Amino acid sequence: MSSFNAAKPNKLSAKFIFFALALLCLLPFVSAPLALGLGIIMAQFLKNPYPEKSSKIVSWLLKVAVIGLGFGMSVDSALSAGREGFLFTVSSILLTLSLGLLIGKLLGIDKKITQLISVGTAICGGSAIAAIAPIIKADAKQISVAVGIVFVLNAVALFAFPPIGHLLEMSQHQFGLWSAIAIHDTSSVVGAADVYGHEALQTATTVKLARALWILPLSLVFTMFGSGNLKNVKIPYFIGLFILAIIANTYLPGVDGVSAYIVETSKMALTLVLFLIGSTLSFSTIKTVGFKPLALAIGIWMFISILALIVILNTAA
Repeated sequence: MSSFNAAKPNKLSAKFIFFALALLCLLPFVSAPLALGLGIIMAQFLKNPYPEKSSKIVSWLLKVAVIGLGFGMSVDSALSAGREGFLFTVSSILLTLSLGLLIGKLLGIDKKITQLISVGTAICGGSAIAAIAPIIKADAKQISVAVGIVFVLNAVALFAFPPIGHLLEMSQHQFGLWSAIAIHDTSSVVGAADVYGHEALQTATTVKLARALWILPLSLVFTMFGSGNLKNVKIPYFIGLFILAIIANTYLPGVDGVSAYIVETSKMALTLVLFLIGSTLSFSTIKTVGFKPLALAIGIWMFISILALIVILNTAA
């Protein structure tokens, strides 16, 4: 009886702190890295009391936030970023996928884990993994290993990329391109770019979402060369709504009067998303990954990050 009474306050305390920190992340002075950091700290000491619900909230809230960010862009700027990012996107996806599959085979890593990590690194992290997993019929353990690695490296990138960008005196445009190509998940891409500046945010969001569209053709490739089913292919419809938001902000009268509020609200939502992601990243996640899959993920991530950085510094203004 006494053990039950002792455990109950702990659960209540965890829930109270969880909601208090979530509300704190909605305040304007809390940055994306700080929100992620608060989530990670909580995960180590108290754990997220609602892990499954948090995962569902992250999924739809991130999409809503990205659509809202479209109200802060114009058609001209989006097209400009999209055109320049196209070549980077295609070449980096092919290089990352090829290298990942090759190294995974050489290291003798489970084929499906290799495919999930490679796709997650090449396109858009957890979203790409979620799209490919049912097609290749990956089990829960294989998915959790791949997602765990991607989320850990996302956290590292969110903290590391902005200081590196400033150290190398990268322009807003250069940093936006780099983060869109080298950071896995859309949430961390947008979070890092927002810290760097408004132009970086516009470039990064546009290029990253154009990159995310490659989930569809890649899903079809995995379906054709595997035993997958076309019914399992997921189309990222929210990207179409993001484009409509850009069009509305550019051409519809009166939208510019509320667009700034929509963008700020979207940034708040994104900050909350990063807190929720951080709250599921405990050290036990890293322990379950294993050395070889982690080495694979770090290796191909470092490869594409450094290569993209060199190319962008020498070609993009």
